Amino acid sequence: MHAQDSQNGFKKKWFLLLLLPLIFAVLGYAVMLLWNATLPQLFSAFPLINFWQATSLLILSRILFGSFRFGMQKHHDSKHSSGCNKCGPISEEEKLKFKEEWKKRCGGN
Repeated sequence: MHAQDSQNGFKKKWFLLLLLPLIFAVLGYAVMLLWNATLPQLFSAFPLINFWQATSLLILSRILFGSFRFGMQKHHDSKHSSGCNKCGPISEEEKLKFKEEWKKRCGGN
């Protein structure tokens, strides 16, 4: 690794470190606006919330429902690219069987 590469990596890390609070603040503000524009009007029991309460809701939703990926996905193993992630890959024989069954049910050729 060259000195220039490590310096660029260092700059990127600091940039991201400074950018994350800004992104989180914008998301918190968006949650506050959406909450205050929607829920109190739909349900009278829901109060208006402030920025810090909205940010707390954002953190809570992250804890309960998973991480913020900002469009990034986990890399999957190439052998698991076809089929259901829960079920594993589907063999060619299973694919043909599935297609034949649907042809029977749908009256296809």
